Amino acid sequence: MILPKVRDPRFITIRRGGTLTDDDHHLLALWAADCAEHVLPLFEAERPDDPRPREAIAYARAWVRGEFKMMETRAAGGHAMGAARDLKGAARNAAYAAGQAAVVAHVAAHELGAAAYAIKAARAAAPKDEADAAGRRECRWQRDRLPDPIRALVLDDQRLRNDICWSVFEC
Repeated sequence: MILPKVRDPRFITIRRGGTLTDDDHHLLALWAADCAEHVLPLFEAERPDDPRPREAIAYARAWVRGEFKMMETRAAGGHAMGAARDLKGAARNAAYAAGQAAVVAHVAAHELGAAAYAIKAARAAAPKDEADAAGRRECRWQRDRLPDPIRALVLDDQRLRNDICWSVFEC
């Protein structure tokens, strides 16, 4: 479980009683899509004929452009996570990252799920003695791509939820 027991109002949209603007929600979705796409080749190397994770990332970006409704995008995320079920290691985590990226449209706080699963995928793809370093590199890569308007929010979220996200944000 990567979501906190008590929802952070900073990740709830204003229209639902929180403080998150639509613009920042969109930035979170795009950043999550970038995180997932960065490790997507780890899934596609194992399942080149399964388009579900790539489609989920595309749905997330299309949702930001207003081309898909939240429910359609959330469904695409579920399909991507379904692609992970019988896999292990890097491929499984990469598919979960894609699924989490798509469901940001539904719950903005899934942004850390996409990032955390991407870091887990990078760790799993590396030789055992290099896994921690690979995870730190992936974490830094992600942080380098954080848009300024959401940077402080995401970094604080990583600090607050690091323990429930397998401590992957120690980079």
